[in-house]
Amino acid sequence: MYKILLAEDDANFGMMLKSFLELHDFQVVWSVDGMLAYDEVKKSEFDICILDVMMPQKDGFALAEDIIKIRPGMPFIFLTAKSMKEDQVKGYKIGAADYLVKPFDPDILLLKLQAILKSTGHDQTEIQDVRRIGSFEFNNKKRTLKLEKKEFKLGPKENELLKLFAEKPGELLSREEALLRIWKEDSYFTAQSMNVFITKLRKYLREDPVYAIKIENVHGMGFILSIEEQK
Repeated sequence: MYKILLAEDDANFGMMLKSFLELHDFQVVWSVDGMLAYDEVKKSEFDICILDVMMPQKDGFALAEDIIKIRPGMPFIFLTAKSMKEDQVKGYKIGAADYLVKPFDPDILLLKLQAILKSTGHDQTEIQDVRRIGSFEFNNKKRTLKLEKKEFKLGPKENELLKLFAEKPGELLSREEALLRIWKEDSYFTAQSMNVFITKLRKYLREDPVYAIKIENVHGMGFILSIEEQK
């Protein structure tokens, strides 16, 4: 599932576009202004950004320039009501993979996203697929957790949970976020299911001989993945 940052200040259009993309199996983080969108890029990884040009706090052009500084190589598309040729030229000069003028057919956006991700996403995906967690090598594409010669094969839910933790170690992962992103439902039964998978992950991570890796429970809020070198 590709992860998209959508920066769009029009509430109705933003909600419509977010729902449309999620129906086509994209994971969408929606921000209503440029500053909030920039904060999301600083704390999380995305496969592509969709940026409205005319936004409060920070416009799409300025946002794209800031994103390039911290996430070089991440593709982005501009959406705008501005159809002037000079605006489109500016967008492409900044480095846009594409530029769509509103109103547009969402199916066209979908095709453009698929083409861009196919042409640019492979190398980025390979980098993001493999992460270090203490002494472990975690490959979320192969669903494996390797420690020297030992390898654990993760189930789909375990894999998605560990991927969420690995995206932001040391930061709070709320129960609600994990349940909605993985189970698509926040209920008593899905919460109990998640607890079972977290217990399994804790069992694997305890085997690290160099680092103390813990999934700490923050009462009533969620969990934090902590990684500290053992003394």
